[in-house]
Amino acid sequence: MRLLAAVDDVYNWEWVADNLDTIAERTWQHVYLTVLAVGIGFVVAFALSLWALSNRRMLGPITTTTAILYTIPSLAIFALLVPVTGLSVLTAEIGLVMYTLLVLVRNTVAGLDGVPDEVVDAAAGMGYEDRRLLWKVRIPLAMPVVIAGVRIATVSTVGLVTITALIGQGGLGWFILRGLNSVANRSTLIITGVALSIVLAVVLDLLINQAGRWLTPWARREA
Repeated sequence: MRLLAAVDDVYNWEWVADNLDTIAERTWQHVYLTVLAVGIGFVVAFALSLWALSNRRMLGPITTTTAILYTIPSLAIFALLVPVTGLSVLTAEIGLVMYTLLVLVRNTVAGLDGVPDEVVDAAAGMGYEDRRLLWKVRIPLAMPVVIAGVRIATVSTVGLVTITALIGQGGLGWFILRGLNSVANRSTLIITGVALSIVLAVVLDLLINQAGRWLTPWARREA
């Protein structure tokens, strides 16, 4: 009983019940920002990976550039972008997409480059032209590594989205920021933002993992 009372003192369940609509709205915003960032990042990373593999001299500059972008502090990015793009979704997404590129490019390149040469030679011997070879052989066989990169990028993006609360686009980060600036229900707000962010990261990771298993049934049979 004492433990339950202590939990009630820290976490205000009545406040949660009264703010379910706000929690649902902020959770949806968090999902939207995350999925949009990873989706755009994947398209950009995939194009950069194909360019790097078709022109090996570009592989070093591309990976170095994405690594440099990853090291730029998010607050610095927002400070540079807000005067131009304002307190908008665009400002948040530019920073979030930048942070996905390093993992996505490296995993996509590693996956496509890791397809055994004998498999590629066999497909070419069967008359597969370059485009068909890419879509029918290289990409399917590279999918497990690519999916692993998407999982990492997604989980890290869920955490990074909370920071965009500083520009009014933080999803669940709104609860954390409001809790830090409030006296009433401070712990409840912070715990809500943190706990739901963790749950969301786990759920999205499981969904992507399941999608990867569905897209690569041969990998499942090998396992």
